[in-house]
Amino acid sequence: MRYKMTIEYDGGPFAGWQLQANAPTVQGVLEDAVLALSGVWLTVHAAGRTDAGVHARGQVAHVDLERQWDTRILRNAINAHLRPHPVSVIAIETVGQDFHARFSAIRRSYLYRIANRPAPLALEHGRAWWHPVTLDHAAMHEAAQALIGKHDFTTFRAASCQAQSPVKTLDRIDIGRRGDMIDVTVEARSFLHHQVRSMVGSLKLVGEGKWCIGDIKDALLARDRTRCGPVAPPTGLYLMRVDY
Repeated sequence: MRYKMTIEYDGGPFAGWQLQANAPTVQGVLEDAVLALSGVWLTVHAAGRTDAGVHARGQVAHVDLERQWDTRILRNAINAHLRPHPVSVIAIETVGQDFHARFSAIRRSYLYRIANRPAPLALEHGRAWWHPVTLDHAAMHEAAQALIGKHDFTTFRAASCQAQSPVKTLDRIDIGRRGDMIDVTVEARSFLHHQVRSMVGSLKLVGEGKWCIGDIKDALLARDRTRCGPVAPPTGLYLMRVDY
């Protein structure tokens, strides 16, 4: 039976999603939990391989189990074996063998949170990017619209990115403010390595007034990694939802 899991986690203690030999990962603790439950070492496949420090509220993964489980009991059993790691399986459902958490996805939604206030963070420490200088979120939103559509995103692509092509289609990028928190919502079928954090770091320069609105478009068209602003830290990034 193939089981689709919706998962949330705090990425702070982990070296990202993907299994590593000498560092704790989200995939690692999930596969350990499944091993403890089933007695068999099985691979847990995810919709996206989040980086070290990146969080998730709606990561999706799948695993194949020989035994047929009541999904509520399976969810609770896996969560029991996940303790005390900050990882929680929110829901589980059975799916067909044609479903794949990564390759069946048609859209991924990310949220980047910027805490824009003079005082440092206490409760939100490690869960948002603290920026004490006031940012013009309206200018950031206007500049961001130049990124929507199908483009060569080489400027906003990590040097280590292994994607075959830098061309991606960005469906949505909205930037709004709720009190001291600036939310950057981004949606696309798929993203390049560090693409969201690179875009946010460059848009922050617009918010500070160091870049004008047109500088984002110029950086995009340059197709040059050196034209990217500083990459935003992973602490503010959340994988919110995966659509199928």
